[in-house]
Order: sequence, then C-alpha cells, then structure tokens
Amino acid sequence: MKFQDYPYERPVLQEEQTKFKQLLNTFTEADSLNEATDAIKAINTFRNRLSTLFNLVYIRASIDTRDEYYQAERDYFDEIEPEIKAMNTEFYKELIKSPYRVELEVQFGSQLFQIADFEIKSFSPEIIHLLQKENKLSSEYSKLVASAEVEFQGKTYTLAQLAPFAQSEERNIRKQAVTASAGFFASHTDKFDSIYDQLVKTRHEIAVKLGYNNFVEVGYLRMLRIDYNSEMVKVFRKQVRESIVPLATKLYEKQAARIGVDSLKFYDENFKFKSGNAKPKGSPEWIIENGKKMYQELSEETNEFFQFMLDRNLLDLEAKKGKEAGGYCTFIEDYEAPFIFANFNGTSGDVDVLTHEAGHAFQAYSSRNIGVPEYIFPTSESAEIHSMSMEFFTWPWMELFFQEDADKYKYSHLADALQFLPYGVAVDEFQHLIYENPEWTPAQRKEAWKKLEEIYLPHRDYDGNAYLDSGAYWQRQGHIYEVPFYYIDYTLAQICAFQFWKKSLEDYKHAWEDYLNLCKLGGSKPFLGLVEAANLRSPFEEGSVETVVETIESWLESVDDAAL
Repeated sequence: MKFQDYPYERPVLQEEQTKFKQLLNTFTEADSLNEATDAIKAINTFRNRLSTLFNLVYIRASIDTRDEYYQAERDYFDEIEPEIKAMNTEFYKELIKSPYRVELEVQFGSQLFQIADFEIKSFSPEIIHLLQKENKLSSEYSKLVASAEVEFQGKTYTLAQLAPFAQSEERNIRKQAVTASAGFFASHTDKFDSIYDQLVKTRHEIAVKLGYNNFVEVGYLRMLRIDYNSEMVKVFRKQVRESIVPLATKLYEKQAARIGVDSLKFYDENFKFKSGNAKPKGSPEWIIENGKKMYQELSEETNEFFQFMLDRNLLDLEAKKGKEAGGYCTFIEDYEAPFIFANFNGTSGDVDVLTHEAGHAFQAYSSRNIGVPEYIFPTSESAEIHSMSMEFFTWPWMELFFQEDADKYKYSHLADALQFLPYGVAVDEFQHLIYENPEWTPAQRKEAWKKLEEIYLPHRDYDGNAYLDSGAYWQRQGHIYEVPFYYIDYTLAQICAFQFWKKSLEDYKHAWEDYLNLCKLGGSKPFLGLVEAANLRSPFEEGSVETVVETIESWLESVDDAAL
C-alpha cells in the first residue's frame, strides 16, 4: 500500500474518549499480569491509530499548506491534541501505580515508567486551553514561513528555492539573495514578534499553572531529559565556548582567504570554495537512484529499508510552492512506515537530507517492532545521533553524488558540522534566557540574541543589514517557535556523531555494528544509557568535546583546502 492510499478519517473526540475509558478500565481492573499486559497492548493499538491519523494530517498539510481540507484537519488536531494528551496522561497515571508494576517494568523496560513520570509532571487538564492556544500559534508561525513568495531577479521563489543563490560564485548575487530572504522576515517582523510574544507568555502561564517557577523546567520535562539537567547543559555550553568557538573562527578566516575576500560577510558564509560549492551532479530523481545504490551497498539492512521507502512512496523531497520549509522524518504507526519530508533545491543540502533524515527513518524502521510506542523513536538528542552519524557513515559513497567534487563536499561537511556547534548552543542559551525572563519585550529579546552572537559567533558581520543587525536572525529558526528547547539536542548528538566518524575511519565494520545496535534499541533507554550502549563517550564528560575537536582539526589541517 502506498502513502497516498493510506486512508484518513477524522476521529470523533467524544467517541475516542469513550473507547479509551473502556480500555483503561480493563487495565485497572486486570486480575493478572497477563490481563494487564493484554490491556496495555490494546491501549497501545488505540493510541497508535490516533497517532497515525495525526501524522497523515501533519504530513499532507505540510506538503501543501494551500490544501484546504488538510489545513482544516490540522486545525482540528491542534484543538484535540491536548485532549489526546490528557488520555495518554491518564494511562500513565494508572501505569505507574499498577499492582503489577515490578513485572511490567521487567517486560517493557524502566524507560517507559520514567517517560510516564515526566509526562504526568508536564500536564494537567487545567492547561488544555493553553496547549490549544500554543498549538495554534505554532501552526501560525509555520504557515507564515511557508507563505513566503520572494521576488528575486524577476521571478518568485520560496525561501528554500532562494537558498541556492546564497551560494552563487558572484558575490553581489549572494548578497542580493540573502538580502531578499532577510527582507521577507523583515517585512513580517512585527508578526513574528507578536506570535513569539504570545507563545512565551502562554508557555509561562502553563508553567505557573503546573506549579513551576518558569517554563525552563517544563521544557526539560517535555523533552524527556531523564538523565541530565540544565546545569550539565550549561557546562557543555562552556566547553563549546572554550574549545570550539576559537577553532570555528579560525575556519571562517581560512574560508575568507580561500574565496578571496578581505573580510567574510554573512552572505559569504555559505560560499565555501572559489571554484564553487560541491553540488549534486544531477536531478532529484538521479539523487534518489544513487541513494538507492548507496544504501544497497552499505548494508543488507539499509538496502531493505530504502527499498521499503521507495516502494511505498514514503519520500516527498522537492521544494515547491505552498510547501512548508525544512525537512523532517516522522513515523506512521499503523503501517510501520517512516516518512521523509524535505525541500530539495540543487545544493549539497539535498544529499545531507537524504543521509540525515534517512538516518532517523532507518532507526525507526530498525525498531519498528519494539512493541512500545514510546520506544519507536528515542528522545530527541539520541535520535539526532542516528541522523548525524548516518551523514558520516555514507561518506564512502559521496563520489556517486558529487563526482570530482567529493573531497570538496567532505571538507565543507565536516567543517560545517563543527561550525554549527556554537550557533546550536547559542540557540539553547537564548531560550533559557527568554523563559527565565518571560516579561521581556521583543526588543529585549533581540538585544539578548545580539549579545549571544558576540560570544558564540564573533566572526559574524551582517554588512549593515538593518534587520539582521537588530538581533532578529533567530526568527528564522522554527524550533524556537514550534518545539521549545529542542536544539541543544543537535549539538550533543553532533559530538556523538563525530565519535562515530572517527571510529568509522579507524574500523568501519565495528563502528557500523555499534551504530546498528544503537538503532535497534530505539528509545528503550534514556540519552546517556544509549550513548553507553553505543560505546560512545558522554558529551558532558570533561574533555570529551576537546578530544573530538583535536581529531577534526588535524583532519581538516591535512587537507589542502585552497586547492579544492
């Protein structure tokens, strides 16, 4: 059955609540462990069906934001999602006080009970109306970004379609493209400010109603950060400041010399080599064909997985009008099917998506029979290990896509991954500041972002662009609006992915075995438990960042980048 044939029918909330009550009663009244186990399985089947319907709506609405039917269904789910959350929380409350808890923990693993605990702490029926408001505002943001139709050189482009011009060999075209893209945000900056202001105040109100000082605590609960806390994250950010910012700055200086500019401006950052950036040498269809060959050769497991995706049309990759920005992978439970969404635009990012989102999808495919909905994907920082590591495990096949420019791609891919880290922790620190100071005005938020740029991105020069100089760059970062605190995850996972990269250069076979084992574990352990199971060092461990950086620096130094 192909994705377009997966049926969708709007669930009727009251009917679903009645069904759920019956299922929960069966669980609470179970007279034996077997009965309790069967009841949990029935509840999971019920939850999977609702989640499937939500995912079908989410995917189809993001593929075409102009599709009125699916936009209406998305609005409906924005309304009922907190009610569904209420049902989940009821289940979790009964689960943790079950008389069979000890045996159930042996059967399903303790991570399920820890997740249940965190979910209970971050929800109360009292906040349902606020969650509905939060969902609505979040959807408003993504629709606003998707609505962008930017005039450039006599044509109209979406933001994703405009991006390749920011990599042009002609500096004035790069500047015009970046100015046009920033222009869209500048012309809607009041709207972006207003949406975020409402989100911050709504989230603060949620936190206060739940009995917390501010939303930071709720953010960590929602992200299911079970085995680390904000103090550990603070120490990690310090490691990035001290070990990575100086090296990233040095790499930007090398880039300026390499592309022949006196001082690197913001619109130069995406232009890596004087002879032009590495680009895939063919159409989206050609990229997919080569992707198929790559996954065929990488392993039996990846071959089976990628064929599964192709046979069922589980990829929507090309940028088009009305399509939401960005890329993601989700999982459609009733069909045990991962789905990859992207915006191909002819840059090396197309191949990054094919490896990154496929890393998520491969992991979900590997743990699809795990039997616990909470374990299909792990928590976010663990999930990003799979995606970022897959980017490196596929390095031996980059000639397929970039041909003579494969070395160029590898150099900029590794350098970019490292240079991303300071930005990633800046986004995290920004969100801590925002939710610790919910009374801030939009102007104070922008001022805070400017200060963080000075600390983490000291090289950055917006060349007098008033909007970007005002400290508003963060408005283009969807996570800040849609999934608060989901960002440090990328940086923690990147440190783990760098370790897989290093291992794959030394012993590819064993590195891949560790990776495969990690994928099969799904979300059955918290972050540090999975890191240990994959034979990796914790990013929080003193010196782990430094060690990884040394290896990367010496690899980058060994390449004559000026000759690329």
